[in-house]
Amino acid sequence: MNLTLKIWRQKNAKASGAFETYTVNDVSPDSSFLEMLDILNNNLIHEGKEPIVFDHDCREGICGMCSLHINGRAHGPDSEITTCQLHMRKFKDGDTIVIEPWRSAAFPVIKDLAVDRSAYDKILQAGGFISVNTGGVPDGNAIPIPKPDADESMDAAACIGCGACAATCKNGSAMLFVAARVSSLAKLPQGRIEGARRAKAMVAKMDELGFGNCTNIGACEAECPKLISLTHIARLNREFLSAKFRD
Repeated sequence: MNLTLKIWRQKNAKASGAFETYTVNDVSPDSSFLEMLDILNNNLIHEGKEPIVFDHDCREGICGMCSLHINGRAHGPDSEITTCQLHMRKFKDGDTIVIEPWRSAAFPVIKDLAVDRSAYDKILQAGGFISVNTGGVPDGNAIPIPKPDADESMDAAACIGCGACAATCKNGSAMLFVAARVSSLAKLPQGRIEGARRAKAMVAKMDELGFGNCTNIGACEAECPKLISLTHIARLNREFLSAKFRD
């Protein structure tokens, strides 16, 4: 496959960026998207040019680091996958591919295609954990949890925090991410003790960091590689409102 790539280049968050055009030839359809970028960077290095900075880690669809907008879609033209699991057979020989970083005010560009997603870490630090003393490790059957609740908690916990929801949302909202983190603990007895404080603290931190409001468009769910459901946002709203009523 021979491809034309229009890639966003930017030195840092304060610098002005622009698209630059590159060509890459003889790419196998079985290569992953990141392997294709590796080939391009290898060519650039041999030409004495600066390689393109992009984020990645596990390359197994687990960590969510490989966050790219590809032809206008978060993680590219496939569903239920991260960028590292996208393969070049999803494109055609001769295609022009536009590659951008996440576009969100809360995710400033570090360089080129890499963005600073530490805002999500700060939201988690505000309350996405259990800090109370729950005693020793109980027997697995000592605290019976209904299977539907356990399944829903595990579905929410599947969120990898890649940021596709905020980058896709027209308002730059992080509600799906926050909702998944709150919901994964709200359905478990260990998480109920701090439930009210957690919802208020995480929503407040999300607002403080500059994420937008949710207007229920649903683009976040459509582009989420783990298919986190919008129903978790409804639960977050209930948790938040009930906590405010108690106040």
